[in-house]
Amino acid sequence: MSKAVPPIATAVEGTGLAASAALLLLCDRSPALRARVLTELLGVPADDPELADLLARRTTDPEIRELLTAEPADFQQLCMLLCRLGNLGLDRDHPRVAELAERVFAEQRPDGAFPLDRFRTDERYSMIPLQASVPLRAVAAVGAATDPRAERAYGWLLDRRLADGSWPTGLVAGQPGGVPGYRRLPGSPGCRANTQAALAALVLHPGRAGSEPARRAVDLLLRRETRDEWALGTETARLQGRERAAGFISLYARFDLAFVLDLASRTGISPRDARVADLVAFLEGLRGPGGLWEHPAHPELGRWLTLGLLASLRRLHATAADPAAGGWTGEGPRLAFRPAEAPVKRH
Repeated sequence: MSKAVPPIATAVEGTGLAASAALLLLCDRSPALRARVLTELLGVPADDPELADLLARRTTDPEIRELLTAEPADFQQLCMLLCRLGNLGLDRDHPRVAELAERVFAEQRPDGAFPLDRFRTDERYSMIPLQASVPLRAVAAVGAATDPRAERAYGWLLDRRLADGSWPTGLVAGQPGGVPGYRRLPGSPGCRANTQAALAALVLHPGRAGSEPARRAVDLLLRRETRDEWALGTETARLQGRERAAGFISLYARFDLAFVLDLASRTGISPRDARVADLVAFLEGLRGPGGLWEHPAHPELGRWLTLGLLASLRRLHATAADPAAGGWTGEGPRLAFRPAEAPVKRH
């Protein structure tokens, strides 16, 4: 390990529990996971010998080799494949990843969006913001967020925001599509699934992660005061291929608190935001032995879930420790989430 690396506890979040968790993660068999621990949790330099060895062995890992030779069944699965490869640390420097990214860009329309009919969705819709945010997240995950073609898609996506900063379900015959209970944003006419998808694309852009649109989207998401412990790690399971990213408008049907914290932490939000502090306290209460989190549906993904949560906590810790950054706090109220309006009694 490089001598320049700070003590593990300080590098992660300043607690002994985090130090124990990081050490356990470094015992994992996956070179991709261990490489991410070194870079994202311990901040080792690029010329660190251990990191160089892991990066060299990463593409020989059977799991990654299988992904690199996979042929996605449709356009949405192509986008998810890129997200999975990006999560494993690969980017457009790898020829196969570059090829897959070009296949996504090849579908792009002149206005910056991607054809809605490339996704399996309700034919009544003429526009759904996800038609840009899903491919955008994919190409951004492998380092193409600042590609001029991606920038054109970001422009299209931002033009579809509603007045309060959320994104709608879409348009049906020129009118806004409905927002069923599970996709509601408390106190907003927008669609949580579309807003969360747009945010997932924005936070992977180096110049847009801390922008007003990204911060506003986080502010709206954090209004939802629910603690769906059963949904924790849904996105981890998708990125690790244990669960299929099914549906389109319903792509983010589950409210995965680990994913929400990941997105929020990338925007530079302060851990002193009361809603963030409460969310962190709740998640800390779910830690198991050795400081690891257990995945509620897939026990074998506990280390990947822990890596993601520790990375989020480290970003929050870094924001709080940097006087220049300061961090931002939200403005939205804290609202209890109700999936549907209470029935009206009629006499």
